[in-house]
Amino acid sequence: MKIIKLHNQQKLLIKKSIANNREAQQQLFEQYSPKMLGVCRQYVKDLHHAEDLLLQGFLKVFTNLHKFKHEGSFEGWIRRIMVNTCLSYLRKKNIIDLSDEDYVFNDSATESLENTSTEDIQKLIDQLPEGYKMVFNLFAIEGYKHSEIAKELDISLSTSKSQLFKARKLLQQNYIKMNKAVHGDK
Repeated sequence: MKIIKLHNQQKLLIKKSIANNREAQQQLFEQYSPKMLGVCRQYVKDLHHAEDLLLQGFLKVFTNLHKFKHEGSFEGWIRRIMVNTCLSYLRKKNIIDLSDEDYVFNDSATESLENTSTEDIQKLIDQLPEGYKMVFNLFAIEGYKHSEIAKELDISLSTSKSQLFKARKLLQQNYIKMNKAVHGDK
């Protein structure tokens, strides 16, 4: 019963927002902006740039709200807009570099991330080269398939797969280094 009530409230907020009701738009923004800032932050290291992209994304959300067909989740629809806004920004700034940089990988990197804070995981992801980070986020966080990533970033399917493989290996390596720095050599 509560789910239906919440869904109806959301539909009403969307309807009012389409009609340019500022209070409804403010409510939607306040409800979704914390999560969406997290999404933007996954793609852009600098918090101020991430906040700018969040605002640009919400401008697109409110401009295109009439196009939301209530098929699938509203949050997922907003999330996709935020991801696309970040990708557009990175493309314009020529920050997306999907070259195959040479890194030496440690095959024994199999430690668990279970006891690692979200902040530390984000720091590890931020250390990745932009191309690796982009593919990793799209695949592991957003749930895109390699074919979707390849299309979105205008790369080959094999480049997407190799970037993900290399991102995972580099994350493992950096995780081990971080653990050794925190806990010392064990």
